[in-house]
Amino acid sequence: MELIPVILSGGVGSRLWPVSREAHPKPFMYLPDGQNLIQKTFLRASRLEGVVEVLTVTNRELLFKTEDEYRAVDCAAHPLGYILEPFGRNTAAAVAAAALQLLETHGPDAYMLVLAADHLILDEAAFAATVNKAVALASQGWLVTFGIQPKYPETGFGYIEADRSSPLDGGLKVARFVEKPDLETAQGYVSAGNYFWNSGMFCFRVGSVLEELRLHAPDVVDAVVKTLEASRLSSAQSYRCMALDTSTFAQVPDISIDYALMERSSKVATIPCDIGWSDIGSWNAVSDLTAEDGNGNRFEGEVLSHGARNNYVNSEDRLTALVGVEDLIVIDTPDAVLIAHKDHAQDVKHIVKQLKASGHTAHLLHRTVHRPWGTYTTLENGERFKIKRIVVKPQASLSLQMHHHRSEHWIVVSGMAVVVNDQQELMLNTNESTFIRAGHKHRLRNPGVIDLVLIEVQSGDYLGEDDIVRFEDNYGRVDK
Repeated sequence: MELIPVILSGGVGSRLWPVSREAHPKPFMYLPDGQNLIQKTFLRASRLEGVVEVLTVTNRELLFKTEDEYRAVDCAAHPLGYILEPFGRNTAAAVAAAALQLLETHGPDAYMLVLAADHLILDEAAFAATVNKAVALASQGWLVTFGIQPKYPETGFGYIEADRSSPLDGGLKVARFVEKPDLETAQGYVSAGNYFWNSGMFCFRVGSVLEELRLHAPDVVDAVVKTLEASRLSSAQSYRCMALDTSTFAQVPDISIDYALMERSSKVATIPCDIGWSDIGSWNAVSDLTAEDGNGNRFEGEVLSHGARNNYVNSEDRLTALVGVEDLIVIDTPDAVLIAHKDHAQDVKHIVKQLKASGHTAHLLHRTVHRPWGTYTTLENGERFKIKRIVVKPQASLSLQMHHHRSEHWIVVSGMAVVVNDQQELMLNTNESTFIRAGHKHRLRNPGVIDLVLIEVQSGDYLGEDDIVRFEDNYGRVDK
């Protein structure tokens, strides 16, 4: 048996703003134990029996960050594959692209296990046992979904109604999928005993899911086939990457795998399971991962309280104090603070909508921004000047580039830098600097074995990140 976990990493997680943002989405949020959700998903998937590859479907801008996170938890056990989307096109496109790729590389009898990158599963042994049951059902041609035993009447999840009159080997035939219910309906579902939370995790035989997709969603399959034919594949000994073509991918129908296939097929089964699953869909869910104090408060970071009860505070960078307040969520980041009542944790997404509508960048970027070569942190931004802290990874290099509207002054804080400055190439050590005029081609490289840290002072009429003309780049970011 060949099993390929397919990790879908496309959601933003707007309910978890201001930590989750479009350029640093929910899968990259670190939990109290020091790992983030995508690392946990990768480790959980790679430890399963029969795994021959781990395939990740994600946005092309998140490739290098994803690689960094996998590398941090030792990803050498299995070959890695990536399908890089230029933009989100929903889960049917992602599953179809993965299935078509796996058909070519592993054949129709391989099994794909579709997992969300931003879910938490606490009982890994129960999860592995459930996967084995799912593979057994998938070998019989079933499209298998994981139905979570409901603990309470949740109105934020879709439900799966199982047909108990049609038991299968380790599972049940699915009667129907139902949308998120109101509270009274959800209570009825829990009481009935044959309704399960729809986890969004699936297991298919590659040939079976493609056969059903061609039957029920041929427009999706045809459009994805055209996209793959126009796309660029790069590979190495333990690495395969398919960068999807932008123009053809834009023609793929924007529809979920539930609507496109699972609700239409007659070959859908569910495995009822109790695996400690959570979609970490709000700050209330995140707070449950932290122990309470004597007053019901849950604190991450340095927090003082007096007369405060049942609050959750996440404040890693500075001291936070609570006095006489109850039932609050306080999330402090370097450039934004969220204060919400626990009863309205699901409404944080409306703040993100306001930020997008106003053009505010806080929905998109943190003050620290990740790039393939490292990170930069905006320390101060004023009229005609900006100050950044830049960290370049060992052996990494920025693109050979030029700015029309700004000059830059680089001061090395630690490490060493090789700098191309117009016609000059020079080596800078700690406490040394160089000045780059607007219009001059320049490049920065770290030749060492430790991080290069420098301060960049920009000055000019326009300091936007889009004032970059790239001539050469190690990461494929030069416009053709």
